[in-house]
Amino acid sequence: SRGVPEAELGEKYMKKTLAALLILSASAAQAGHLDVISFTLNEKCTLGQYLEVVEDFNEWGSTYGYQTEIAVPSFSDNLETIYWLGRSANAEAFGKAHDAWEAAQTDANSVPARLMQRFGECGGGNDTRRAYRTFP
Repeated sequence: SRGVPEAELGEKYMKKTLAALLILSASAAQAGHLDVISFTLNEKCTLGQYLEVVEDFNEWGSTYGYQTEIAVPSFSDNLETIYWLGRSANAEAFGKAHDAWEAAQTDANSVPARLMQRFGECGGGNDTRRAYRTFP
């Protein structure tokens, strides 16, 4: 502060603040979206049957930039819980896919409604659902 005018200090502070905001906003814009759902399969459904539904879902999801993979524990304190790991380019892309999925549920003949029925026949429902921003 000694010998430096207040206006110059304020300008330096403002430049640093703006630079930090630009970096943070650029990082947020680059962030991917990870949709994590934990669930268990019911007794009537094998993992192979479930993966067939997932394959059909991924075909639908590709239109919306949403793809999923299924994580099955190799070793864990809970070997029953399976994880759905859905990926989108960002939260906006996820939102568009989710909105399309939900809107299509009103038409029993839509692909999403038929997929939802197949998922329901296989699983006991979602235990938890979380969303994460991902960074390269």
